[in-house]
Amino acid sequence: MTEPLFIAVDLGAGSGRVFLCDIGLHELRLEEIRRFHYPPRMKKGRLRWDFSLIFDEIKAGLRQAAARANELARVVRSIGIDSWAVDYGLVDANGTLIDDPVCYRDDRTDGAIDDVCALVSRRSIFERTGIQFQSFNTLIQLWSERKDLSKASKLLLLPDLINYVLSGTTAAEFTNATTTQMINASTGTWDVDMLEHLGLPSGILPKIIPAGSDLGELKPAIAAELGLQGVHVLAPGTHDTASAVAAAPISPEWAYISSGTWSLIGMELDKPLINADVQCENFTNEGGVYGLTRFIKNVMGLWIFESCRLEWKDHGIDLEYDEIIAEITNRDGFGAMIFPDDKRFLNPSSMLNAIWNQLRETGQEFNEDPIAISKMIFDSLAFRCASVLRSIEFLTGRRLVGVQILGGGGRNRYLNQMTANASGLRVKSGLYEATVLGNVLVQAISAGRFESLSQAREYVVDNVDFVDFAPQALEELNDARTRYGEIENRFANARRSITGL
Repeated sequence: MTEPLFIAVDLGAGSGRVFLCDIGLHELRLEEIRRFHYPPRMKKGRLRWDFSLIFDEIKAGLRQAAARANELARVVRSIGIDSWAVDYGLVDANGTLIDDPVCYRDDRTDGAIDDVCALVSRRSIFERTGIQFQSFNTLIQLWSERKDLSKASKLLLLPDLINYVLSGTTAAEFTNATTTQMINASTGTWDVDMLEHLGLPSGILPKIIPAGSDLGELKPAIAAELGLQGVHVLAPGTHDTASAVAAAPISPEWAYISSGTWSLIGMELDKPLINADVQCENFTNEGGVYGLTRFIKNVMGLWIFESCRLEWKDHGIDLEYDEIIAEITNRDGFGAMIFPDDKRFLNPSSMLNAIWNQLRETGQEFNEDPIAISKMIFDSLAFRCASVLRSIEFLTGRRLVGVQILGGGGRNRYLNQMTANASGLRVKSGLYEATVLGNVLVQAISAGRFESLSQAREYVVDNVDFVDFAPQALEELNDARTRYGEIENRFANARRSITGL
């Protein structure tokens, strides 16, 4: 009997992809069917996601995936959606989306953390949830919208909202729900008591379900429209990082970095780690698939570099990514350094100006050469990752031997090597489509293709080509590390309140 195919829909904060996936006995095939973009835009005074555009693009991708499966004479078993965290839509009593979801980069939550913590202390919130404080956590967003919730019947995080439109089932998948800062880490349920103290309505929150839950078949009308009759909607780890980590064959002595727009640096634990040191360092305990915990620090990632590339392109400088990496690799030594987690880098009108301002404050020169700026960003990201990895060792009491790079950032061989050099740890890359693969592995486990997550990860080891990067002893490395450390220490307060996703 021919094995079924799976569809993975992977949504990032601005672009999405649809994959048709074959988890075969002798071949792993992840075929990208459609790629699309949906930048947030201002509407009704807020920066919002165009949900109709996102959903139409998803349907177009699903339709193409169905056609491709027919070409292969194969049957699609299920569809899994994953996305970025924290953002949500509000649905009214008729099941209609009230308005387009607000983007986490909107400024409506400015200063709201202090207002929330005036009612429930930071210590109490962290001890309850184990989640780091970020200005755009769902808890903070909901507090900022508390006066406009009268029509809301349900709050659905983005992947849950899409699942609802596809299947008619309202639910909150656990891995993404934990990122809201509204789940009690001890019970795994919504912290109703905390929400009541804040005057927030817990009744609009849906039931919590584990990754791997079957939400039922596609609605008949949608199934007919897309040519996917009898196909089920399945909840993978709906938080994209949860799916990425699900694909990673990591051991207790290995950390991971989910490298992309953001760098999410962490370890996999059996249970949340919640204490004063963890709170002080602003680490977070997010749900993993099958009861695991993602112990993570959120760090600004390649967003800084990509924002600069867009500005250069606007000024007529259009450099290919591979060209930039090749030029950087041929340059020795270290120039200026930035602290990547400076709040000014979150959503500036000009990233280049934001970098210039930080360099000016730290007494460093701004070199306008795009290659020099790119190298500075990558070097600084590597030193920042190394700093966080040392914090992980301190907080967990584990001695790390290596770090696995997950996601598209793993293609940046220079950044991989510099991360190895800065941290002194072995670095391994190769899971460039970790999120898609983890999404599909959970679907495959649900289908009985694998008996467990560990067996699925063994399949990954057998079917993915990994690349190793050993630490190098470079001239000026110690001096560069010291200079970076001085800059990071200067921004210690910013580090305590860093935003990330």
